[in-house]
Formats: sequence, C-alpha cells, structure tokens
Amino acid sequence: MSFWSIYQHGFARVAACTGHTVIADPRANAEAVLRHARRCADEGVAVAVFPELCLSGYAIDDLLLQDALLDDVEQALATIVAESAELLPVLVVGAPLRHRGRIFNCAVVLHRGRILGVVPKSYPPNYREFYERRQIAGGDAERGGTIRLGGAEVPFGVDLLFSAADVPGLVLHAEICEDMWVPVPPSAEAALAGATVLVNLSGSPITVGRAEDRKLLCRSASSRCLAAYVYAAAGLGESTTDLSWDGQTLIYENGVLLAETERFPLGEQYAVADVDLDLLRQERQRMGTFGENGRTHAARTGDFRTVSFELAPPATVDLGLRRRLERFPFVPADADRLALDCYEAYNIQVAGLQQRLASIGGPKVVIGVSGGLDSTHALIVAARAMDRAGRPRSDILAFTLPGFATSGHTKDNAHRLMRALGVTAAELDITPTARLMLKEIGHPFASGEPVYDVTFENVQAGLRTDYLFRLANQRGGIVLGTGDLSELALGWSTYGVGDQMSHYNVNSGVPKTLIQHLIRWVISSGQFDDETGKILAAILDTEISPELVPGEELQSTESKIGPYALHDFTLFHVLRYGFRPSKIAFLAWHAWHDKEAGAWPPGFPEEKRGTYDLAAIRHWLEVFIRRFFAFSQFKRSAMPNGPKVSAGGSLSPRGDWRAPSDGTAQAWLRDLERFDLDEAAR
Repeated sequence: MSFWSIYQHGFARVAACTGHTVIADPRANAEAVLRHARRCADEGVAVAVFPELCLSGYAIDDLLLQDALLDDVEQALATIVAESAELLPVLVVGAPLRHRGRIFNCAVVLHRGRILGVVPKSYPPNYREFYERRQIAGGDAERGGTIRLGGAEVPFGVDLLFSAADVPGLVLHAEICEDMWVPVPPSAEAALAGATVLVNLSGSPITVGRAEDRKLLCRSASSRCLAAYVYAAAGLGESTTDLSWDGQTLIYENGVLLAETERFPLGEQYAVADVDLDLLRQERQRMGTFGENGRTHAARTGDFRTVSFELAPPATVDLGLRRRLERFPFVPADADRLALDCYEAYNIQVAGLQQRLASIGGPKVVIGVSGGLDSTHALIVAARAMDRAGRPRSDILAFTLPGFATSGHTKDNAHRLMRALGVTAAELDITPTARLMLKEIGHPFASGEPVYDVTFENVQAGLRTDYLFRLANQRGGIVLGTGDLSELALGWSTYGVGDQMSHYNVNSGVPKTLIQHLIRWVISSGQFDDETGKILAAILDTEISPELVPGEELQSTESKIGPYALHDFTLFHVLRYGFRPSKIAFLAWHAWHDKEAGAWPPGFPEEKRGTYDLAAIRHWLEVFIRRFFAFSQFKRSAMPNGPKVSAGGSLSPRGDWRAPSDGTAQAWLRDLERFDLDEAAR
C-alpha cells in the first residue's frame, strides 16, 4: 500500500466532460469521447461522465429516427468499447438506442472493453422548447430487462447500480437531464438503494437563470441523498436553430461544490474532483433517517440490480488530491462564508446565554477574565446578551484573579477590556490563598523549592473557580464558563472545582481556531466601540498561555500540547466524520505542507502562516488520539450545559458525543501503523 494514493484513503476521482458535438456524426463524437477518456485515464479518473446523446447530438429532432444514424451510433459504441479496453475510467456515454420497437435516450455504462449496462431516460420532456416524446420513449417503467447491444444481452433499465468490487463505496447510478427536475428523481431511489455517485448526462439548452437552477438541483440532490452528484451538459456544436448551449459541468458532494468548469467553452473541457466515499458512508451511517426513508420506499428500492466490476485503480501512485481542503475546517477561507459563520456562531452563543438567564430568573453573570482569548470572548458574548435583554452591563460581575505567573500584559488587557465594556470589575489576588493551600498540603513550593507540577498548577486553577462559585452564591449570579471545544477535546482543563466546571458555558461548542476569528469578526463588524476593538486586537496578539508557572519564559500552551491548528483539524474529522487517523494524516499533509497552496481565512496574519511536515503531523496526531480517546472523556461526561455552535459537532454527552470514560486509544493508534509513515515522510 502507498500512503500517498487517494484510493487507499477512500477517495474516487470523477470527471464531468463536455466538448464540441458534431451533429449526427457518431464516429467523430466517439473520437472526442476517447480523447477525453485517455486524458482522464492519465489523471487516475475512476468515472467519466459525458453529455446526453453525445454520440449523436441532442438537438437533432427527427434525425433520431433515421436508421443510418442509429446504425452509426451502435458502431461508434463498439469503437469506444474496443479502444477503451485498457483505460481506467468507467465511461458513461449518451446514445439513442433502439429497443422493442422504440428509441430510448440512454446512458451507456462501459468499462475496460465491456458494456456494463444501459440506463434509459425516465422522463423525456414535452413542454416549452422540449419535444422529445415525438422521438423518444419514456423509460420510467423499464426495470429488470436487458437490451441486445454489441452482439450481447446487457442489463437495461432504470434499476441499475454499478458497483466497483475493489473500491469500497463506489456505487454508480445514472439519470438523464429532465430526470433531475421531477419531484421524485430516479437518483433519489437509487441513493436509497445504495448508490453513492449519482451522474447526470444532460443536454439542457441554456436560458437566462437556468445555470443557477441546475446548481441548486445538483446541490440539493447531493445533500438530500448524501451522495456525490456529477453533472455534464452539452456545449458547442449542438444545433442553434432555436436554442443555445453552455457546456456547464458540476461536481457536488453532500451539498458542497467540489469542481466546475467555465461555461460557454470554446473547446473540450472537464471538471475533475476526488469524491470522499468514506465521508458519504459515514454520513449515511450517522443519519438514521436516511435508512428509515429507504425502508419506507423498499417496494421501489429493494429490487435494484447491481452490476459488479473491477476498477483496478492505481493504488500505489501519488495522484495528488483534487479537492479543496480547509486548513481550518471550522473556519472557512471564503470571506463571505466566514462572515456568515461568525455572525451565526456569535449570535448562537448570545441567544443561548440570554435564554438561559431569562429561564432562571435573570441572575447576574459572574465571570473570570484573564486577558486571554477564551475569557475575552465569553465576556463579549455576555455583554451582548445583556444588551439584547435590555439589562445593564453592570449586571456582569467580572473578576481578574492573578496568580503566581500572571503577566502584567494580560492583567492590564483584562482591566482595560472590563472598563471599556462597562461591566462591574474587580481584582481578586489568589496567591495568598494558594500559598496557604500549598503549605497545608505539604507541597515543596511552600518550602521554597521551585516545583511547578500539576498540583501547583491546579491549586491555582481550582481556587479561581472556587472563588467564582462562592462569589456567585454571595451576589446572586451564575458562573459563566469560558473553556472552549478544543480544550474539551484534549482534556486541557482542571476537573471539578476548576475551569472544567461552571453553571453555563457559552464557549463549549466553539473551537480555539474559530474563537480567534470570532473576535476578529466582532472587531471588523463594529459590534462594540473603537476603543474596545483596539483592546480586542491586542488580546488577539497575545500568546496562548495558562500563566500558571512563574519564570522569565512565557508558558506556552501549544508548545506543550501541540498546535491548535492541527488539533482542531483532527477534531473536526474525528467528530464530524469518524475518519481514521491515517486518513486524517493524509488530509492534514495536503492541507498544511505548503503555505502557498490553497486559501487562508481572511484576516489571518501573514507572520503566523506556517507549515507542518508529515513527521510533525503524525506526532501531534498521536498526542490528540491519546488525550481524546484514552484520557479526557471523564471531563466531558460531566461538562456543563452550553450551546452547540458548529456543524462540525459538539462534545456534550447529551448531544453529539457519547463515549466511555475508561476507553482506550489502541484501535486508533494501530490504524496509524497501517502505513509506514516514517518512510512516507522521507
């Protein structure tokens, strides 16, 4: 096995092809199909899809009833079958075919010198500019049959699935143009029957606005069916007697656009993308309603026929990865999408806190403010919640609680922010109480020894939380938690009477990498005044640190437990999709090995744009695995209430994540051993 092959990690490369059709010249059109097929084979494509009736031309009207043309179509198919026998891709080609005294508009599926099956168009349209039923028979009732083609009987019908025996999860279904536009398209039934890659061979003349309609339908089909949807429309060469053509190609996966090509091309072109079959399988496993819907429609989906074939993909070849990968899966690089995500995330937190306060009698909010990212964000969420509720911000009782290693910089930022927001602010120095506790438990630090162990750290973290709870008791408030999703994943918190506990935690659904961008969005969108924005910007520039160990060198969280960029990358793919560690390492390398490749989130500082090699990715992946699966679940099992924010998931034991507190990490660690990553790194 090669670690670098996409086919070893659950991907399949697909292509949507379009080009210049020669009207009523099947031989020329077959040559065009083969040119595409050879290029696709060179690029490791598993499935290549062509437009509707591409061998004859779509807009040829009554010429579809001419025997000379239909004979030529069959000969052109024979040529493609013969000349593609050594090529990798499954080819899905549009052709008019005679069957039982009628002409059917067909998708012919062929691979390595064999026609696997023929799928007729279910719903030829007969309205507006379309007049297909004059020549074409509807195929919606064609199930369980065969057609004689190329001297052999091959499966024929709308009930066909094409499954690659050696590529788990690659199950193909074809529908044709108008089939996508009906209320219950054939692809919906096929998806319930097990199809994961839905392809559409389309003629589809272009009119103003139709391209967006196609995108809407393709996206919707891929999302509802938890599938990939590959769409190829006819382009130049089709008759312009009354219509025009734009050659639109699209590849969607579970509602996400993976690839498209320029419309109105002058020549041949194709969209190529790597479909994640693991992702689709995982989505279907998790969405129980998908399977239940399949049972509801079992009368229609239970008798689909499966045609099996061996793809024989290049499992030892590095083909690269042809799909967009977010370095920060919780933080989209698209500026408009990121702005919308930040708006929604911030207001989810604000609305969650506002509702919680209203439902328990409107208590005050007690919060510890360190001058770091998490407490800063929780404070500005609380401030906006008070604004929305029509309450004074002075009902927020904010305390900075300096300890042995609190820096003047962070404490100053905390005070400046509290003043700027107009909350009730106070400072409570925990060091005298911490010294007393360390003395009473006989800790070496109390005797002057520089011992800064976990006990030393947790005495401080625990006292801060203890003070906050007692202050809340005293002053009629609730303690607002500040710990984020990333810290919950790693168990980077002090359990019980520590920063793991609160009455309500607005940050528990927000990963560290998103919090930074949320604060940037709060600044850029003018949620608060300019002075507050300047203070928030200064806090963003501060090193992430628990500030628990004294010394000249700042205690860096990321130097100890690893970069949050990589940990959040792993968390997303574990929590959202259940991916194997070896696959996550593969994805992380493609996302992070070259800082010039791919897009960065808007506003991300240039000086912080780094890279990670495979050795670093593996090291921190192992750290994550051990902490997430084998150590920290007991902290999550007792976590406070807080709103789910990201579609990437939450770690609430009442919601997205339920796991034993005494689990092990061995299965995940063994998966990393499937590949020799040390050798791959070299």
